[in-house]
Amino acid sequence: MADHLIRVVSPDGLFRAAAAVTTELVSTICEKQQTDFTATVALGRLLTGGALLGCLLKGEQRLALVVEGNGPLGKLSVEADAKGRVRGTIRNPVADLPPDGDHFDVAGAIGKAGFLHVWKDLGLKKPYQSMVQLQSSEIAEDLAWYLTSSEQIPSSIGLGVELDVEGRVAVAGGFLVQSLPPGDIDQIEVLTERIKKLPPMTNMLREGLSPAEILSRIFAATEFQVQQEIPLQFFCPCNRQQIEQMLVGLGRQELTSLRQEQDPVEVICEYCRKRYTFDREQMGELIKLAK
Repeated sequence: MADHLIRVVSPDGLFRAAAAVTTELVSTICEKQQTDFTATVALGRLLTGGALLGCLLKGEQRLALVVEGNGPLGKLSVEADAKGRVRGTIRNPVADLPPDGDHFDVAGAIGKAGFLHVWKDLGLKKPYQSMVQLQSSEIAEDLAWYLTSSEQIPSSIGLGVELDVEGRVAVAGGFLVQSLPPGDIDQIEVLTERIKKLPPMTNMLREGLSPAEILSRIFAATEFQVQQEIPLQFFCPCNRQQIEQMLVGLGRQELTSLRQEQDPVEVICEYCRKRYTFDREQMGELIKLAK
């Protein structure tokens, strides 16, 4: 099943939801990041969460999710847009932690103390920024807490990443359900109980359930209207001009030191791992532009 996401709304307009299969997306990005087993599950959950939140955007709007805890993984960063384009990176790709029972210790790898940062580029003069403390460091609960507390939208999120015996991504995906104003307490309670009784996300994905079928299990007899189906893909917009601007921003003194220490100077994009090289002459031109 090709990676994709569907976004739906209930006929009464009281609920909106999305569900996604992200297996290839997570596999591609984690391979680039060279993550170990636990780091793959952690980053995979955040990548899926980013895709789900990204579908709530419009046009050229974008968002960034950053989870930074006191565990060995350090900082995890994901960027997504309304078109289903996602990228991600991780500071320390090797957690080197034993499993916690029959699960990977994602919370231990991220750390129990830390923050979730959210940036949204909504096309305004300044980006929207928000920060909440990590609640469980399991990713899904932290994203749901952010949506409920900061955006005041009661939300439930399920995320899952399962690996095969060799550590490759076997299945990955997730769902997001939100209650919209004015809200219906009785319906919210019914959906909450139904979500609690769902099998693990990875079980449903392993069964081959599509995003639409996953949402059908959540809404049961309640019909929903599919508003949009979005293909999901890894996308990194980095280019040489951006890298040049970044280098110029370091300042003349720093660039001069770099040219003395390295020949050529090499910059590697932290997201796609593409290498950009600059010889002495090219560095000289950048130094002229720097302050």
